[in-house]
Amino acid sequence: MKFVDTATVLVKAGDGGSGRTSFRHEKFVDRGGPDGGDGGKGGDIVFVASRNQNTLMDFRFHRELAAEPGGNGGKTRKHGRNGKDLRVAVPVGTIVSENDVELVDLSQDGQEAVIAAGGRGGYGNAHFVSSVRQAPNFAEPGGEGEVLDLKLELKLIADVGLVGLPNAGKSTFLSVVSNARPEIADYPFTTLTPNLGVADVSGAGSMLIADIPGLIEGAAEGKGLGDEFLRHVERTAVLLHLVDATSNDVVADYRTIENEVKAYSVELASRAKIVVLTKIDASLPELVADVEKSLKKVVPKGTQIFAISSQAHMGTKELLYATLQRVQTERSKVEAAIEADDSLPVLRLEKSDKWTVEKTEHGFRVYGGRADKFAARTDFDNEESIRRFRDILKKMGVMHALSRQGAVPGDTVTFMTGDMEY
Repeated sequence: MKFVDTATVLVKAGDGGSGRTSFRHEKFVDRGGPDGGDGGKGGDIVFVASRNQNTLMDFRFHRELAAEPGGNGGKTRKHGRNGKDLRVAVPVGTIVSENDVELVDLSQDGQEAVIAAGGRGGYGNAHFVSSVRQAPNFAEPGGEGEVLDLKLELKLIADVGLVGLPNAGKSTFLSVVSNARPEIADYPFTTLTPNLGVADVSGAGSMLIADIPGLIEGAAEGKGLGDEFLRHVERTAVLLHLVDATSNDVVADYRTIENEVKAYSVELASRAKIVVLTKIDASLPELVADVEKSLKKVVPKGTQIFAISSQAHMGTKELLYATLQRVQTERSKVEAAIEADDSLPVLRLEKSDKWTVEKTEHGFRVYGGRADKFAARTDFDNEESIRRFRDILKKMGVMHALSRQGAVPGDTVTFMTGDMEY
């Protein structure tokens, strides 16, 4: 299956059902009162993180998602049917954003979030009975479900991330120590997409390893395969920095990658790291020892350095044990710092209750906050519904603001969902 790590999708939550305008008409019941039922709520769009998904490929073919609308209210106060939620499985590690604002980060299997809320059901006329309004002849329309144009981004969640220059031996190492079968060849950029493999460490456990496409100088700015893939190592517990022992300048190669990782993210550069000299079978032992001494002078103090040959299976077992131990240490730190939470809130920009009145060429326009909220609940084809809306606007101070801006009876006032006469 082709790996796809970004996608765009338009989501539409279900509209709420409209309330019903109805009056009882029964034999022997004189002047039966209003009995219109409320509309049902529209279905939500819910994203669920699933470890059974490993790509965003499905969203390349299904760019629009819609939940079921709510049913309309019925006679005898019957409530409309609520719309069915649309539950959408996404890979663990999916970040959902709108207009470059992150809404939610689905980083754990089973986490779920309401991405788009369904519209509220409109009230039926039975809801509006009062001492001064005994026979309301109007009902509310259903509210519109949220419509969002989203960007999905997948950041792999692996225990170990492999970084290094192109052709440093990352794919060969992964193929030897895990069940992954990446494409391998003796030229740069063989790996064009991240590869994942599970490495079983006998008697100690297992770990998920991500082979990230080779980096070059300038990768953090997008050169080569660039930052398109650097983000995939952001979530890893440990980085294995592979350096080709047969290179003409091993220290320069090491510094190139370290500088790119640091330029991309200082936090990522400080992640637990093990430096690995690869392809030692192709070099003399004394030369490997000299290279290792040179590296020790430039790597951070305390950094472990291993010399291996993946093809000859030299040093790989020792490296795996040390890496697993480091992964377990780093993961335990994270688990101790995070409290378990079954729910996952959706982050949203706060919506203001403020409304605005502005004069236009054709009259006046009122928008924003509670003005939009109550306009959506008004049937502008029904005079009683408009009268109720006008009463609400008076209490909010909107009618006074219109008067101060010069509105007079007969002027047209435009709202989000309709027009009315001042």
